[in-house]
Amino acid sequence: MSRIVCVAPALPPHRYPQQTLTDAFAELVLPPGTDRRVLDRLHAAAGVRTRHLALPLESYPALAGFGAANDAFIEVGVELGTEAITAALDKAGLRATDIDLIVSTSVTGVAAPSLDARLVPRLGLRPDIKRLPIFGLGCVAGAAGIARVHDFLQGDPDGVAVLLSVELCSLTVQRDDPSIANLVASGLFGDGAAAVLMVGERRAAAMGLTTGARQAPQVVATRSRFYPGTERVMGWDIGGTGFRIVLDASVAEVVERYVGGDLATFLAAHDLKTSDIARWISHPGGPKVLDALQRAAGLPDDALALSWECLARVGNLSSASVLHVLADTLDASPPVPGASGVLLAMGPGFCAELVLLRW
Repeated sequence: MSRIVCVAPALPPHRYPQQTLTDAFAELVLPPGTDRRVLDRLHAAAGVRTRHLALPLESYPALAGFGAANDAFIEVGVELGTEAITAALDKAGLRATDIDLIVSTSVTGVAAPSLDARLVPRLGLRPDIKRLPIFGLGCVAGAAGIARVHDFLQGDPDGVAVLLSVELCSLTVQRDDPSIANLVASGLFGDGAAAVLMVGERRAAAMGLTTGARQAPQVVATRSRFYPGTERVMGWDIGGTGFRIVLDASVAEVVERYVGGDLATFLAAHDLKTSDIARWISHPGGPKVLDALQRAAGLPDDALALSWECLARVGNLSSASVLHVLADTLDASPPVPGASGVLLAMGPGFCAELVLLRW
């Protein structure tokens, strides 16, 4: 098994109320004289109070195309990645040279060398560190990243690994796209990062994390689910202007149709039911997605409270969102020893990743 030692969220310092961002988007994207009532309604319904941006708001009109936006992604991404991993190491009482594997994920920019490679000299990581950059999983990558790190640590019980998510959604803004999908996305997505530090079971025992007050939650099992025929439900069309959002109105319908049954089957394989789960750690995809998940899984009203609050506080951070919810969960009062939790996220494909935890 593996253990989640800590999570360190990181947010850029540029924080704005939702209404301020709605007004700025309207000025940047909508043609003069356009009726903006649909935009205002969609942004008001997003369930978001404030969001953080990679750059100061006044910088966005001056971004000269995809190249400039991607340069900003690399610069800010390295800064946030450094902040998140440094904080995670400090929380865990470990050094950069202790890390054996770094998995990095993003779907809002491209870099070669990848962000994790750029962090090796900056953080003082070992020259023999294993690196696995992931692109294309989108919102599901926070949960899938934890699952893949768990797979690695199953084979290296003395190992130390870091999952880094960096998502700078604001840098993908499309100035020539007044589609409903773009209007919805522009009110929902924010910028942020997070680092998750995980260790193998023997390393956890040596650190005193398997018993007592410092006990870290254990990853018990994971499951990936891919839903055929859903390729155009969510994702990007990538062209000369960068990343153009694909976001079909059927996202919540797909979640409600499939995820509840997959959850029940996954839990049953471990002799559990939804009523046995003490902590639900869900990607806050948006109000309709959270409502659909609650209905599909038959969850009590307060089960997803931390996901709703994370959505309101910072918006949807793509793959980093579920990691921010995980951080809030670990900061809250822990459940009784032996209690179970489920971490889950959905993303392009359309797909889902389920992670069973035990305290």
